[in-house]
Amino acid sequence: MSKIVRAHTNIALIKYWGKANAELRLPLMSSLSMTLDAFYTDTSVEKTNDENAFYLNGQKQDSKQSQRVFSYLTKLQNKFGYHDNLIVKSVNHVPTSAGLASSSSAFAALAAAFCQYYNIQVDKKELSRLARIGSGSACRSIFGGFSVWQKGDSDASSYAYALDEHPQMDLHLLAVELNTNQKKISSTSGMKEAQSSPFFNPWLERNETELNQMIAAIKNDDFTALGELAELNANEMHAINLTAQPKFTYFEPNTIRAIKLVEDLRKEGIECYYTIDAGPNIKILCRLRNSKEIIERFKSVFNNVNIVIANFGPGITCLD
Repeated sequence: MSKIVRAHTNIALIKYWGKANAELRLPLMSSLSMTLDAFYTDTSVEKTNDENAFYLNGQKQDSKQSQRVFSYLTKLQNKFGYHDNLIVKSVNHVPTSAGLASSSSAFAALAAAFCQYYNIQVDKKELSRLARIGSGSACRSIFGGFSVWQKGDSDASSYAYALDEHPQMDLHLLAVELNTNQKKISSTSGMKEAQSSPFFNPWLERNETELNQMIAAIKNDDFTALGELAELNANEMHAINLTAQPKFTYFEPNTIRAIKLVEDLRKEGIECYYTIDAGPNIKILCRLRNSKEIIERFKSVFNNVNIVIANFGPGITCLD
């Protein structure tokens, strides 16, 4: 019997930005993320006697839009020995392709819904491997709180694990939606092009150090260290993009304005930091007590901006 599975999206504080193996989605670096309660995907899978069909937010998708979903499901079916046609129904509570890692919750939910429907018994470690094949960042959405994706060097050794699924840190994220349109450069294309930067390999060499520093900040409940390092790591990633050959950027004029506003707020004594994934939208890391003032300042500067406050989200859950 089909059941609805929910997965929450995550925001990488130590970024994943480059593949060692595109087919298996093995990364060039390890990454660390915060799972978010405000953004999630609900998905169900069931057999059909008709052709494969994918419904997103109640709308049947055409073959081009469905291709990635069923290409992934075919890999899972081949792995576990199933050959059915399937109906996939997903409701996405994440702005798709706008830099909020919608694929992380989408493929985590899809992997879990597939296993649930066929009653395939896998632990979270194996489920994270399965999700990774659909979207790299999806492996981290299997877990709540803080999770780490260790890069590994094979399908067996590249998976996510929970660092702390129930953190007590006063850490909130403000998702500032400056642009909810689909981004012009996909993450897959951006990752590939970024490797042409002369600074890509030096950044890669810093990965283990920065990951260990972030883990230490979390274990020490050090909000300042976490925020400074998350901001640095995001800036390093986008500097790689700007120095790629040819160069590219996800930033828009309002992205720069938002960065400047965060810096101004810090100078005024309101501690907050930013991080940015593959898209124009900025995410602000702050303590709860400062969130209201930060939101008010952003709304005074940006007309009709949508800001969503998020806290730590849970790992994969079954709703039925």
